Amino acid sequence: MPQTTTRVNVTLPADLLQELESVVGPRKKSSFIAQAIEESLLRLKKELLLKKLEEGYAATREEGLALCKEFEAADLEGWDEEY
Repeated sequence: MPQTTTRVNVTLPADLLQELESVVGPRKKSSFIAQAIEESLLRLKKELLLKKLEEGYAATREEGLALCKEFEAADLEGWDEEY
């Protein structure tokens, strides 16, 4: 199914537009820009997710350490026994 498109007006530095046209041609600017935006958005979303994960781990750090301490004896139980 074809994707619906919308015309937008953007302002670019003249030298950037000239370089874009020299690389992709004057007829393929829209698809190139759309792909570049998609890739940038994906990268930004991944960065945001990583930041949220880091914040979540930091927020529960003390709770995780307390749980580890609570079960430390059970984790070490039997390690010094020979089989």
